[in-house]
Amino acid sequence: MTCTTKLYTGGQTAFIHGSDIHEKIIPGLGSSQDSCADTIVGEIMDIYSRIVDFDRKELYYNPSNHPKTIFQRLDQVIALDVDDMTAEAILSSSGFNLVFDVITGFRSHYTAELETEQANAVLGSSDPWQSLKDFAYFPNYIELARTEFRGAGLKAGDTVLFLGSGPLPLSLIVLCREHGLKGIGIEQEPDRVELSRRVIERLGLSDQIRIIKENHLTLPIEEPVDLIMVAAQAEPKDVIFDHLAEVMPTGTKISYRIYEKGLRRLLDTFSRYELPGRLREYLMVHPEPPANNTSVFLTVVD
Repeated sequence: MTCTTKLYTGGQTAFIHGSDIHEKIIPGLGSSQDSCADTIVGEIMDIYSRIVDFDRKELYYNPSNHPKTIFQRLDQVIALDVDDMTAEAILSSSGFNLVFDVITGFRSHYTAELETEQANAVLGSSDPWQSLKDFAYFPNYIELARTEFRGAGLKAGDTVLFLGSGPLPLSLIVLCREHGLKGIGIEQEPDRVELSRRVIERLGLSDQIRIIKENHLTLPIEEPVDLIMVAAQAEPKDVIFDHLAEVMPTGTKISYRIYEKGLRRLLDTFSRYELPGRLREYLMVHPEPPANNTSVFLTVVD
C-alpha cells in the first residue's frame, strides 16, 4: 500500500491525527493499516470541519480556508494510492454519511464556480474555442464524450438530453462539436441557464444545443431523445432516477458517471442508492486517462 504520511498546504501540515476519530469512523482496521488510515481520516475530517458551516465570505477572507485551497486538498486526498481494503474500510462506514454529503455538496458548489469563471472567460475571449480548450478539465470531457457516444450507440444527428447541464455544459458542447449530435440541456438555476445560453451562442452552437430552464420533472418531453445523461452534480439522485423509471418509455437509454476506484469514491453519491427495477444496467465503461469517471449505461425495461 502506498500512503502519504503528511499532506501539506502552504508549507504547513494540513491533517489532524485523531485516534478518537479513527475509532468512531473506521473501527476494526488491522494495525498495519492504522497509521495510513488515521492520516487519511484525519485529513478528510479536517476538510469537513472547515466546510460543514460553509460561509462563502468567511472562506474567501481566510487564506487557509479559501475554497481553492480546500478543493486542492480534497483532490490530493482522493488521488492517494491506497489498497482496496483500506479504502473500503474508510468509505463504507455509516459514520461517514454526513461527511460525504457535506464534501460532495462543497465540491459541487465549487466546481460550478470554476465552470462559471471559465464560461465568462469564453465570453470575453477573442478566441472562444481556444479559451474553452484551456480549461483544465477539457481533455477529460473529450474522453468522456467519446465513451458516451460509443456506449450509447449514438450516431451523428442523434439527440442527447443532459439533466443538470450547469453554467458551462461541456458534455453537450463536446458531444455536439466532436460527434455531430444535437443537445438539450435541462438546468433549473436561472443564472446558469442564461450564462450557458450565451456561451453556446458565442461558440456558434446555437443551432445544435438549446438550454431549457426546468428540472427532471419536465421529462418526458415531446421531442424524442436518444440518450438521457444525468450530471454527477444532479441531486437528489433517488428522486431523479425514480422519476425516470416511472415516466420514461421502455427502451430509453440513460447514462451517468460514478467514481468507483480508491478514495475517489468519496465523491460518489450513487453508492448509497439502489436503482429502480425498471432501470437495467447494460454497460459499464471504466475510465481511460485523463478521465477518472466510470460511465454507466442503463435502459428502461418493462
